Amino acid sequence: MAVKFYQKENQVPLEMHKVRMVQKLTLLPVEERLRAIQEAGNNTFLLQNRDIYMDMITDSGVNGMSDKQVASMLVADDSYAGSETWNRAKAALKEVFGVDNALPVHQGRAAENILAEALVKPGQKALMNFHFTTTKAHITRCGGEVIELVDPKGLKPQSDDLFKGDFNLDSLRNCIKETTPENIAFIRVEAGTNLIGGQPVSLKNMLDVAGIAKENGVISVLDASLLQDNVYFMKTREEQCKDMTTKEIYHTLADNFDIIYFSARKLGFSRGGFIISKDAKWTNQLMEFIPLYEGFLTYGGMEVRSIEAAAQGLLESLDMEYINQGPEFIAYLAKELDDYGVPVILPAGGLGCHLNCSEFVPDMPHNQYPAAAVGAAVYIAGGIRGMERGTVSEQREEDGTERYAELELQRLAVPRRVFTLSQIKYCADRVKWVWDNRKLIGGLEWTMEPKVLRFFFGRMKEIGHWQEDLAAKFREDFGDSL
Repeated sequence: MAVKFYQKENQVPLEMHKVRMVQKLTLLPVEERLRAIQEAGNNTFLLQNRDIYMDMITDSGVNGMSDKQVASMLVADDSYAGSETWNRAKAALKEVFGVDNALPVHQGRAAENILAEALVKPGQKALMNFHFTTTKAHITRCGGEVIELVDPKGLKPQSDDLFKGDFNLDSLRNCIKETTPENIAFIRVEAGTNLIGGQPVSLKNMLDVAGIAKENGVISVLDASLLQDNVYFMKTREEQCKDMTTKEIYHTLADNFDIIYFSARKLGFSRGGFIISKDAKWTNQLMEFIPLYEGFLTYGGMEVRSIEAAAQGLLESLDMEYINQGPEFIAYLAKELDDYGVPVILPAGGLGCHLNCSEFVPDMPHNQYPAAAVGAAVYIAGGIRGMERGTVSEQREEDGTERYAELELQRLAVPRRVFTLSQIKYCADRVKWVWDNRKLIGGLEWTMEPKVLRFFFGRMKEIGHWQEDLAAKFREDFGDSL
């Protein structure tokens, strides 16, 4: 239940923690920010942390850990085999999901690699509400094809729909019929659908998808990396979940999906990841790949202190006062920007606030990369590092043509328990300035384009000299302010 303020004008999301350790930040002058983004090839991943004021590129592995998580790291058992740390992690997974069968991996994409290696055969299709970058890369690497079946409502930038990540169930049934079950590797539900704005999936829709998979003899997989945000939305938006405990929701999902995997960099606020199942036949099938790719079955490439922290973080993910911090602060930022007239994805989802860059630069073609251009502009304006979630985050078709993104988004992630409310308001202020000066924003072109996951380390340059013009306008408007 939200804490109400007596004076309505003071109503803000309330931090349910106190700060006991701080890290110094740097805010460079705008001219140095211009230099930094150009030296980074207009790729925010290539910026140096020393050049960033607000790091909003991701919430993966950069959330603020609790005191209990930090304390748990001191009792880690670093035995190669038979580790008590692994036993405590399995106990936490049992408590949260109600499962006995678990495998450790070093992060979420490692789980995707193992699932692809074990389950995807050349020519098979993987059906999902929407793809994630690394998920798709692993499936296509193994000769598979990704089919996206998100409900059309999920691609509307703004609507009143509360679960825009839902599968279109009619499309799913038709696709299974046309493809035939033996040609389907698995059906994957992504909680908190990342590339369309962190949009949640309803519990009803998840269970319907799992039921359809079972009816047709197809493996059902849940990517639970963003599940804690999704559970928050289920509890606050879905009638059937309001009287369920968070644990009941987690257990219900584990009871119905064949395989669940997740990154503990997100769910658990630590490092590493897990693959779990109610039925041992699935973990037994995947088990042989753990020593091959990850490490032994009691650490799976994870450092044991991180396993301890992840176990404690999983237990804390049952607490609504723990899992509300992301969605409520993201909603606040999205509302601030919407009130300013800035186009954002609404309703706000989890993970971060998403700028609708197609409206920032409506005349810019996809092959000049609108979302990346807006991201560079936001960094120049405020030292704020976001992440491109548009066409740059796609991968080219086999014939070399671009696959244009359905949505051109710049994601401003909100790591949990990291930023103060004044910093959130600073972010909104600088994005508003970029919006008001959007006519200065120009396009980008490749100078070095990797073939796979190009958004991580590709490099681009501005078309023309729009970035210098933007920096000059900032100096004109802000004087001697940074």
